[in-house]
Amino acid sequence: MELSALEIIFTFIGGLGIFLYGIKQMGDGLQAAAGDRLRSILNRFTSNPIMGVLAGMIVTILIQSSSGTTVITIGLVSAGFMTLRQAIGVVMGANIGTTVTAFIIGIDIGEYSLPILAIGAFLIFFVQKRKVKNVGMIFFGFGSLFYGLELMSGAVKPLANLDGFHDIMLSMSHSPILGVAAGTFVTLIVQSSSATIGILQGFFANDLISLHGALPILLGDNIGTTITAILASLAGSLAAKRVAVTHVLFNLIGAAIFLLILPIYEAAVTWMQGAFRLNPEMVIAFAHGTFNITNTLIQLPFIFVLAWLVTKIIPGEDLNEKYKPKYLDNNLINRAPSIALQEAQDEIRNIGKLSMSMLEKVDHTDDKAVKKHKQKHAAIENMYDNVRQYLNKLSEKKLSAKDGERLSVLYDVNRTILKVSALTESYLDELQKKESSDIRISEKAEQSIDRLYEHVKISYEKTFEAFDVYDYVKKDEVVKRSEDSYLLEHDLRKKHIKRLSSGECSPEGSLVYIDMISILERIGYHSRNISESMINLGEDTYTQTSEVRL
Repeated sequence: MELSALEIIFTFIGGLGIFLYGIKQMGDGLQAAAGDRLRSILNRFTSNPIMGVLAGMIVTILIQSSSGTTVITIGLVSAGFMTLRQAIGVVMGANIGTTVTAFIIGIDIGEYSLPILAIGAFLIFFVQKRKVKNVGMIFFGFGSLFYGLELMSGAVKPLANLDGFHDIMLSMSHSPILGVAAGTFVTLIVQSSSATIGILQGFFANDLISLHGALPILLGDNIGTTITAILASLAGSLAAKRVAVTHVLFNLIGAAIFLLILPIYEAAVTWMQGAFRLNPEMVIAFAHGTFNITNTLIQLPFIFVLAWLVTKIIPGEDLNEKYKPKYLDNNLINRAPSIALQEAQDEIRNIGKLSMSMLEKVDHTDDKAVKKHKQKHAAIENMYDNVRQYLNKLSEKKLSAKDGERLSVLYDVNRTILKVSALTESYLDELQKKESSDIRISEKAEQSIDRLYEHVKISYEKTFEAFDVYDYVKKDEVVKRSEDSYLLEHDLRKKHIKRLSSGECSPEGSLVYIDMISILERIGYHSRNISESMINLGEDTYTQTSEVRL
């Protein structure tokens, strides 16, 4: 029975929807079965470009989406957990990992798609164990993927009889540039290279397009898939935008190289088809894999060049690079743990000064200042994590009792500084809420907030003036200021209740006011904790010095 034009469109779109849902379900199931280790794999196993490529491949195979891997990578780069050069390796690996979907499609098991889907549904709905449900998701996604392909393949078969469709395919066969543009455009819309490769496999299997016409479309698919990374980077840091541009450049350069050697590329794929007796779907899968693996091998030695190039395309200062750890030397951990401990302390003071700069500029609420503020917070999170890992390694070494105590204190101080950074972020959020919602706070309340803010800011500043100097005068001053912060905040609350009763402040303004002074008081409390923790380490030294003076 011949399908009408509307039935062809609906069947194809429906098949595409089931296919995309199948990929997502299979990816979610694999990801859940693997546990929450994806960010860890990317974060830890990217010490060099080759390891980065392997990490990118593994994660992409697990989540069945090169775009997903790139988006996770952009998040890690934005947070400062990964450098641009490390990220480039991951992007290359993601492009290789995504070819696995095409190879899965190449396995001719479409006729078993519904039983596989049914098994998956049974495991999801009738088994309570989480691990079995995850396996069910994998089966359900696997079956949906092939069922969607069957629907799409059945829908496109009648197109072979249409002269107009033949003319379009012929035009693309004669014009590789047009083929690349078509592949890019379709993938931009669908936002899944796996889906467009699947469509291409269906077209090629039904003799709707020649290999010469299919290969440029395949190259365009790889360019189009970069749109997801671009969209994910728009609100990200400078480094995130550079990763997205690297993804585009990597695929553009690869496509350009393969267009130049298209006859050789086509001959190689044709040879593989004959040598391995590949079915049509596998021919496209092998072509896809050949492109991505060869492109990675060609560009892998030039990662430094790619990194340099994107910094020229997107110039500017990356805060994560500017505020990356300066004092942590891993060689000292084994050779001189005590000195390594001092390095960690210097790094913590460095983080403290960065958090201090956040507090100083927290009242700047224009878009540029807010963006810089958030980038500093991300940099602090990164530096905190680096120090924490450094201290973890040091804790495994044989340390003196005093150094052991010092290490424990540095753990706490490092964590406290991160808390202050997060509180400063919360304070900025309250300021933005007050401005965006036009919340009214009385003039006296505004003066009270400014008074407490200045008091706390000075306290925090003095904390790091005394951070590496066991000065009891400064310590006592910080502690006294912290106690005053508490009394001041308590007094401001009482006065504010009176203003609220008299109608000077609105109820909305009251909530914002209370939140703001509470945040400031907590920052003052943390200042005192940091100061007392550090100075207590010097008590022995102080006591000995006092005895000599006596």
